[in-house]
Amino acid sequence: MMMKRLKNEASSVRRFKLSYVLLGLAALYLVLICVKFPEFLESATVSSGDDVDVALDVEDDGRESSSGFHNNVGEYARVTREEEENEGSPNRKPPKLHYGRITAAILKRKSMERNVSVLDRMADEAWSLGAKAWEELDKYEEKGIEMNSIHEGKPESCPSWVSSTGAQIAKKGQMMFLPCGLAAGSSVTVIGTPHYAHHEYVPQLAKTKAGDALVLVSQFMIELQGLKSVVGEDPPKILHLNPRIRGDWSHRPVIEHNTCYRMQWGTAHRCDGLPSKYDDDMLVDGYLRCEKWMRNDIVDTRESKIFSWFDRFIGRAKKPEVTWPFPFVEGRMFILTIRAGIDGYHINVGGRHVTSFPYRTGFTLEDATGLAIRGDVDIHSVYATSLPTSHPSFSPQRVLDFSEKWKSLPLPQNHIQLFIGVLSATNHFAERMAIRKTWMRASAIKSSDIAVRFFVALNPRKELNAILKKEADYFGDIVIVPFIDRYELVVLKTIAICEYGVQNVTAAYIMKCDDDNFVRIDSVLREIQRVPPGRSLYMGNLNLLHRPLRTGKWAVSYEEWPEDVYPPYANGPGYIITSDIAKHIISQYQNQSLRIFKMEDVSMGMWVESYNSSTPVQYSHNWKFCQYGCMEDYFTAHYQSPRQMYCLWNNLLKGKAHCCNF
Repeated sequence: MMMKRLKNEASSVRRFKLSYVLLGLAALYLVLICVKFPEFLESATVSSGDDVDVALDVEDDGRESSSGFHNNVGEYARVTREEEENEGSPNRKPPKLHYGRITAAILKRKSMERNVSVLDRMADEAWSLGAKAWEELDKYEEKGIEMNSIHEGKPESCPSWVSSTGAQIAKKGQMMFLPCGLAAGSSVTVIGTPHYAHHEYVPQLAKTKAGDALVLVSQFMIELQGLKSVVGEDPPKILHLNPRIRGDWSHRPVIEHNTCYRMQWGTAHRCDGLPSKYDDDMLVDGYLRCEKWMRNDIVDTRESKIFSWFDRFIGRAKKPEVTWPFPFVEGRMFILTIRAGIDGYHINVGGRHVTSFPYRTGFTLEDATGLAIRGDVDIHSVYATSLPTSHPSFSPQRVLDFSEKWKSLPLPQNHIQLFIGVLSATNHFAERMAIRKTWMRASAIKSSDIAVRFFVALNPRKELNAILKKEADYFGDIVIVPFIDRYELVVLKTIAICEYGVQNVTAAYIMKCDDDNFVRIDSVLREIQRVPPGRSLYMGNLNLLHRPLRTGKWAVSYEEWPEDVYPPYANGPGYIITSDIAKHIISQYQNQSLRIFKMEDVSMGMWVESYNSSTPVQYSHNWKFCQYGCMEDYFTAHYQSPRQMYCLWNNLLKGKAHCCNF
């Protein structure tokens, strides 16, 4: 009995000590929570953006701010008399960066991690990186901006020839840099060997009656690419050359040519072994667009053989014709040369002309600053010769004409009819200068009935930001939105345009357009004046019942867009809304109820639809707000290069609204 009692007492003592230990740990945890809770509360307050709101609405001198984006994101246009008086001061410091209302709204969402979308996180990161870029820009300016080779366009920065081995190209992600683009007479020679065909699964073929979804494929792509303007957007494909040795799963080889700008593909030009027409309109610098090559599906008929025998019998001379095989063979080396002519590109393989591809509207030789080679091919070496020795985007002073006559007028203090916000990129010096010298010289703009501003985000390259800032200081027409530019965040610039048009100017109508869009100011004004005064308006080239792509490179997930169709929306290159719609957008964004989508034109359609549910909006559609290129008697012409803008302006000065499709 004694031994049993001792065992029971020992076990009860252990339980008693264990309970005290647990109680002590719990008390210690509570003490730590009480000590750390104020710090936690403070960090939560900062991340929620409350402190940012205070900084937003108060100027440095303690006065309340009411000028929207001008005070919040550092617009350098001189819009007040005080700034104009201080213009000549050598000690004038650039305005201090304040986070805009867009930034504050995004920062507020950080405290709601469960509800933050991928787009919100992307925007938050872009704003944070933009703030750092701005701070680095101030330090960069304090040290002094040296006119380096990028700014001055020195000859050594633009060599007349470059070359790379296959290994060097592979290290750079199958890319080769063409320092200053191409010019007429430039040529690029690629030496490589196509891979042997491999099987690929094609889901579309699995749905056919044959049901055989495995096909043999051997193809590669050679692309001349332009400058990448924003993060997340593919650079423009100035020339897309795609030899398909096994064809489109048809066992007949084909060569496809195309272009792609801002992720919009053009119409493919295909050569399949049949010669193109020998018409003047179809020739490119005197060359056929498609040469003939041997095809196993074309057999001479008996009639053609009889006529051939008859011609020989009567002694009629016949020009000998040589038909070459398809120039690319699996496992066999090729030498391909792309030569830039006057009217287009000419592709030679093994010293023989194979295809020619005419230049397309909006794509210029000087913009072809990169060569990309991908697909089923081993590259041995690449040579580029007869290259230009300067490029406007790398030597801005060759484009930017620092003349007083191109400076922007101060913002008018009275009501104006139209405010135009132009979306631009940091390195688009030539595009902005072309607009300043063309349609921004319209009489309505000179009379202060219309105001125009460029909306530009920051670039990861400090020197480009520094040059942009100098450009903004001089011309006074640039609104710098301090985030790192991304394709998916263009919608934030659109919101910035709405806020600027409502708070910095008092405009009845607000127009958004791109910097490759030529605007006929007089025609746009006449179109607006046809609408009864006081009516809410959404005007442009409208799309109805467009469906989101669910598969492919540009797929839109159901999380991003759960609906089956998009709302009616105007194409992004150019559209117009009334100020009441812009005020609705800003109000909805400030109270965090505005739904944002990565496609800015669809977003605008969605916002207008929301406003239309409570206030009737007149939807006005017109094809003359051109989405692709230019049409006669246009209102706006899209995809216009600087050279084409000068041509369009000269035509208008002659009284003719003719296109300049070089």
